[in-house]
Amino acid sequence: MSSRLVVSLSGINARTLAQATGLAAELDSRGVPLSLLVAPRVERQSADSPALRWVRSRAAGGDAVVLHGLDHDLDPCRRTLVIRRQAEFAALPAHEANLRLVAARALLERLDLRTDYFAPPRWLASNGTLIALRRHGFRLCADVTAVRDLHNGTVIPGRVHGLARTERGEQWLCWALVLGVARSARRGGLVRVAVDAGDLHRPGPRQAVLDAVDIALHHGAEPLTYAGLHRRRLAVS
Repeated sequence: MSSRLVVSLSGINARTLAQATGLAAELDSRGVPLSLLVAPRVERQSADSPALRWVRSRAAGGDAVVLHGLDHDLDPCRRTLVIRRQAEFAALPAHEANLRLVAARALLERLDLRTDYFAPPRWLASNGTLIALRRHGFRLCADVTAVRDLHNGTVIPGRVHGLARTERGEQWLCWALVLGVARSARRGGLVRVAVDAGDLHRPGPRQAVLDAVDIALHHGAEPLTYAGLHRRRLAVS
C-alpha cells in the first residue's frame, strides 16, 4: 500500500515565526504542504499580528488550517476535586465540548480564519468531543492514533510521530522520531509528523524533522494536508 505523509505545525506565534517560516521554506522545496494547528486563545494574538498574517497567507497558498482546541486548559470543567489534569478535550462530555467549540470557532472567525478540521491538544479527544464536532459540522478529527472522518465514520489508522516532552535526552528523541517515521513509511498507509514551532530553534530537533520528512518521501509517501487527505478519501469513496 502506498503511504501518505501529513506534516502539522503548532505553536506559531511572534516568538517562533522565524523558525516556522524557515521550516515552511524547507518543506516547500520538497513539495510538502503544512497543516497549521491554531488554538485561538492560547497566544491571544490580534488578527493583524505577523504570525496570523503568515498563517492566512500560507492557507491561501495551499496549506490547511486546523482548529487545535480553544486555550489548552488542563481543567476545562473547573472541577472542585481534580485528581489528574488532562488535555483540554480528552475527557469532556458533549455539552462541555460544544461550549468550547462554539467559543473557539467564534474567535477563529475574528482572526479571519475558518476550518472544518480539528486536532485536539495532545491529540486526545473524548467521545463527547467527537459528538460535539459532528454537531458543528466538522469533517475530520485527527487524534493520536488515527484520523476520523466525522461524516461517514471512516477511520484512517496512523499514529502521530513527534518530539514528545520526556525525561529522555534530545538525541534519543530525534533518533526515535526518524526511526518511527521510517518504519511507518516502509509499511505504507498514513505517516503523520507533528512539529511544535517552539522546538525548531534547536538544530537537533529541526534536522530530525527534516530527516523524517526526507525518509518518508524516499519511501514514496505522497505529501498531503489533513484537508487534502479528507478530499482524497472522498474521491476514492
